[in-house]
Amino acid sequence: DADGESPHPQPGLDRLGELVEPLRAAGLKVAVRREGIDSAGPLPAGVDLSAYRIVQEALTNTLRHAGAGHAQVTVRASSGVLELEVLDDGRGAARTGNGAGRGVAGMRERAAMLGGTLDAGTRPGGGFRVHARLPLRGAR
Repeated sequence: DADGESPHPQPGLDRLGELVEPLRAAGLKVAVRREGIDSAGPLPAGVDLSAYRIVQEALTNTLRHAGAGHAQVTVRASSGVLELEVLDDGRGAARTGNGAGRGVAGMRERAAMLGGTLDAGTRPGGGFRVHARLPLRGAR
């Protein structure tokens, strides 16, 4: 586009259904839970896009690297914070056990740009967990 704007809108959490469909078609059983998100009002654009991208990366990692059969995505808005949790039943982080790959680093950077946090690592008993907290107040 000559004005530097994309003709396609940036994705947000309202498009989680579109995000998980190809993963389901590839054999990953994905459950999505939304808690308080619909009553939180419109999310700041940066939070909405970053939240979508964090979930996208976490699920992509699950499909590509974890050998998982199931994943659960929880999106929760409460007390001025958007929380994202992606759990899977796969092998967890193969080498380090703490999710120190580039994808995890990118998710952490996205969260930090918004003043949030992201923790990722192997779950006790197996699988992997990505948990992000993104502030809604003061976000652009």
